Amino acid sequence: MTKEEILNHASTPLYASPIPTTAHRFMNREHMYIIYKTDAKALRDAVPEPLEIPGEPLVRFEMMRMPDTTGYGDYTECGLSIPVEYDGVHGEYLHMMYLDNFEATASGREAHGYPKKPGFPRMFVDDNTLVGTLDYGRSEKIRIATATMTYKYYPLPEEEAIRQMTEPIYMLNIVPGYDDKPRICEINVVKNKPENIEFIEAYTGDARLDMFSHVNCPMNDLPVREIVSCSHIKVNLTLSRPEVVYDYLAEK
Repeated sequence: MTKEEILNHASTPLYASPIPTTAHRFMNREHMYIIYKTDAKALRDAVPEPLEIPGEPLVRFEMMRMPDTTGYGDYTECGLSIPVEYDGVHGEYLHMMYLDNFEATASGREAHGYPKKPGFPRMFVDDNTLVGTLDYGRSEKIRIATATMTYKYYPLPEEEAIRQMTEPIYMLNIVPGYDDKPRICEINVVKNKPENIEFIEAYTGDARLDMFSHVNCPMNDLPVREIVSCSHIKVNLTLSRPEVVYDYLAEK
C-alpha cells in the first residue's frame, strides 16, 4: 500500500474502518431536551476556558433517537450540554455523551472531538409518556438517568425548534501523543445550518429527570435542582463538520 493510499484513510484498521467519510444524514432524528438548574460551582468547574457561562447555572439533558443514519445505521444517544458563550456568541458546550453504537462513538470522538463513551440509552413512548433512560456497565447495567416528558401536549413553534437545533455546539478535543502530552488540544465548534434541517414536528410540556451518581458515568455531578423547560423535536438533519476556534497549544 502506497503512502498516498494510506493518507486517504481516516483511521485504522485500514480495512473496514469504523469511521465513514460520507456526510452524515439523519432521518427522523428525534430529540428530548430537558433544561434544568444545577449547582453553580460544579458547573464552573466543568466548563473549560475560554468558554464562559452567560447567566444562570443551566444544563441541557439530551436524549437523541437516530433510527436511520448514513454511515452509522440505527442508534440512540444520551448526554449533557451546557449553555455557554464564546467571543460573544451563545452556544452549547458538550459535556458528556453516551451511546450504543461503536462506529458512531469512535468516529465522533476521534475524528471530531465529541465527548463520547459507550452506554445503553433508550428512548420510547409508554402510553402518554415520552421516556428516556441511560444505563451504564456491561456485567450489571446500572441505571444512571430516567427522564420523562408529557407526550405531544403542546406544539412548539417551528422557529423555536430550529433555533434549538442550530445553536453552535462547542467541544473540547484532546488527542494525546506518545509522551502522554496533548498532540491536539483545542475547542471545536459545529454550526448546523437551518437549510440542512427539515422540520417534522416539535412539542413542549412537563418533564421530570432523575440521575444516579456513578464514578465512570458522572452525569449527576451536575445535579438537578429545578426543571426549567423541555422539548421534543423531530427533524431530518445533515450534520455540519466541526471547525477549530481555539488552540490551547498555540498559546504556549
